[in-house]
Amino acid sequence: MHARRFLLVAGLFATAIGLLWIGQGTGTVAWPRSSFMVDQLQWAGYGAAMAGFGLVLIWQSNQ
Repeated sequence: MHARRFLLVAGLFATAIGLLWIGQGTGTVAWPRSSFMVDQLQWAGYGAAMAGFGLVLIWQSNQ
């Protein structure tokens, strides 16, 4: 039971971080302004991978 909850929380966190990275990489989210990730498309790719990983963790938590 605790492992499922951990997977869910970790998945939600990873998905949220991934979405932030996508936003920063595409320039949609310019926060913080001093971030080296803003307008760097490679970070959108990393964010997509992180969000995908988070979704897999969420899916695993429901199995």
